[in-house]
Amino acid sequence: MTTEQGSHSHYKRSLGTVALTAVGLGSIIGSGWLFGAARAAALAGPAAIFAWVIGAAVALTIALTYSELGSMFPKAGGMVRYGQYSHGSLAGYLAAWANWIAIVSVIPGEATASVQYMSSWDFGWAKELYDGKELTGGGVALASVLLVFYFFLNWFAITLFAKTNTAITVFKLVVPALTAGALLMAHFDTGNVTGNGGFTPNGWNSVFTAVAVSGIVWAYNGFQSPLNMAGEARNPGKSLPKAVISSILIALVIYVALQVAFLTAVPAADLAHGGWAKLSYDSPLADLSLAWGLNWLALLLYADAFVSPSGTGMIYAATTSRMVQGVQENGHLPGVFGKVDPKTGIPRPALVLNLVIAFAFLAVFRGWGSLAEIVSVATVISYITGPVAVMSLRRLSPDLPRPVKLRAMPVIAPIAMVFGSLVLYWARWPLTGKVIFIMAIGLPIWAWYELRKPWAELKPHLAAGAWMVTYLLVMAGVSWAGGKEFGGRGYLPEGWDILVVTLIALGFYVWGVRSAWRNPTLLEAERELADTTAEELTGEADRETVSTRS
Repeated sequence: MTTEQGSHSHYKRSLGTVALTAVGLGSIIGSGWLFGAARAAALAGPAAIFAWVIGAAVALTIALTYSELGSMFPKAGGMVRYGQYSHGSLAGYLAAWANWIAIVSVIPGEATASVQYMSSWDFGWAKELYDGKELTGGGVALASVLLVFYFFLNWFAITLFAKTNTAITVFKLVVPALTAGALLMAHFDTGNVTGNGGFTPNGWNSVFTAVAVSGIVWAYNGFQSPLNMAGEARNPGKSLPKAVISSILIALVIYVALQVAFLTAVPAADLAHGGWAKLSYDSPLADLSLAWGLNWLALLLYADAFVSPSGTGMIYAATTSRMVQGVQENGHLPGVFGKVDPKTGIPRPALVLNLVIAFAFLAVFRGWGSLAEIVSVATVISYITGPVAVMSLRRLSPDLPRPVKLRAMPVIAPIAMVFGSLVLYWARWPLTGKVIFIMAIGLPIWAWYELRKPWAELKPHLAAGAWMVTYLLVMAGVSWAGGKEFGGRGYLPEGWDILVVTLIALGFYVWGVRSAWRNPTLLEAERELADTTAEELTGEADRETVSTRS
């Protein structure tokens, strides 16, 4: 038995479909619903409704590719492994780095959201937690306490996590639904939708930008949490795809209802001076509740501003620790981060590392908005390997068991690649360039572990990963040269820029699939799966023999 197998044997396969769906919903419904509707409306006006639908479509197509991969390789930290299986260390590391940055930064983001909502409390000390743009020193201190709380809740046992999360998720579903219903009944002003610049006051381009940077990608990104906890799933082949798809669709209904409620509940006076872009609510939904005399709802929202983000922060503290273990097993972190406590099934050293990184993000990015932008773009970059990896592995390992295998995947995968690339472009320059630069910051870690290898061993990894490095450079260039409505220099005319990004996405998709190779990590995974299947068959045969004799 390999070291990796040994570490995974300590995980407790105790999560069923309901628990995994709760993990997905608990990740999706965090701080995004508390701030997303206001930020999306500020960018796109009433057309923000469509931004949530587009975001769900993007998440769903990409999630379908990862559902097949997750069912094939039901291992902890799944999202950081698939690129390594299909393309080796360079592409695998870049995808893992992007995914880890996107997810670990959510943890301080959720703590920030809780404290930012608290700043609307009618107490002097509470109002000093947030200055209108970012947390103050006191706000950062309180957010740090929340980070420690998430850490200790995950320190003890996965069963405690599952029981706590399911209860929290139920609460997180009830409160948003109640909020949407109460605001719709309190004030439903259709004039907000038709006036103040109309349905699309800033044009349709602003709708696409809202998908990328207003927290919508952040919100839906929670679909990957069940995949990262696949090592603890009882029946991953059936439960993973159900959990992923169900969580996205349920969240879509809730988010659209909240967006409609927000749009129609804003007092006309607040829109009279500058329209949607000039709204300045520190705690958007709670502020609207108070505006219409729904004090009970405001109190409930203040409470949920702790429960929803804390529930998501707790989940991400759990899933990112599994991701760190996956990166270590890919060969790019010290061995200590791959250790799993045999009694509790918790990768405790990985939890400690994520806590340290979360503190670092909190110190640098003190506002929910700034964190949402970084998380969203890094998330999109991490999405890119899924469509390529799923079709690459169909070519490289056609005989591997696939509990989830969609006939339409040859069509879904390139569409997912195009969607991900478009969202990356919509995020606007220079944000796209900044996050791509953050991706480059992680390369020295890869170099430390890989460049010491013999050239003959390293060369195929470089060749197979060249497509992803080139893709990031090309997308940065297109974002810089693209339409002014997306922050570019305007060298690409409106409409043509979308076509160019689509063609680039399809071109790199083909290159990526063709450059995949049967690297050592994939061969090891195949051997491990074969051994597991043989053990299961032997166990069934033994049980049948005992049954026959009895």
